[in-house]
Amino acid sequence: MGIFSRFKDIVSSNISAMLDKAEDPEKLVRLMIREMEETLVELKAGCASSMAEARRVRRELDGVQDQVERWDRRAELAVTAGREDLAREALLERRRENERADALRRELDEIDALVARTQGDMDVLDEKLAAAREKQRMLVQRHVHARVRRQAREDVRRAASLEVMHRFEELERRVEHMEAEADAVRVPSGNRGGPNGLDAAFADLETRDELERELAALRARVGERKAHAAPRDGEVSGAAE
Repeated sequence: MGIFSRFKDIVSSNISAMLDKAEDPEKLVRLMIREMEETLVELKAGCASSMAEARRVRRELDGVQDQVERWDRRAELAVTAGREDLAREALLERRRENERADALRRELDEIDALVARTQGDMDVLDEKLAAAREKQRMLVQRHVHARVRRQAREDVRRAASLEVMHRFEELERRVEHMEAEADAVRVPSGNRGGPNGLDAAFADLETRDELERELAALRARVGERKAHAAPRDGEVSGAAE
């Protein structure tokens, strides 16, 4: 592809639209920047070559103009000397040099126009290149931010997972503690003579039996006191009669 064809494609391209459709925008913008940089280098080289050619043509034009003036002086000299034949030859040479000068001026105008167009193209390409580099900078920042956000989400997810595991472990420890407390007060199925088994039941019966005996003794004492108090009451009644 020629340099100007590439330049035309680059200038007419919509960078944002191309990046929006690309599967890998960062890779595409890198390729675009490289293409622009290579095209810009070729444009600068072409412009430098054209400017060098313009300088050569100007030097040649200066030389031709010197020849025009030289043949003009010779024609005057020939007329002064009465050599009209030589004057005619001098005028003919002056005409040829003038024609060469006109051709060189046209060539120089074309080269100058080409240099101006090339410089304008370079300015446009510089703007496109700056826009592409800005897009690249933004894409790199977005990529970095996306990577940071993804890492943050992974950290949060991992932290949440660890917190859940910690809660499960804490719950498991609490359940184990409750099971241990239950085992501490459980009546063993194979040991009914323990303090919490039949011994406790018989101890309760013995306590109740002692209470019944104490209650019976208390009733007897109360009955005896009543028996002793009854005759005194009779004696008092007889004496009064």
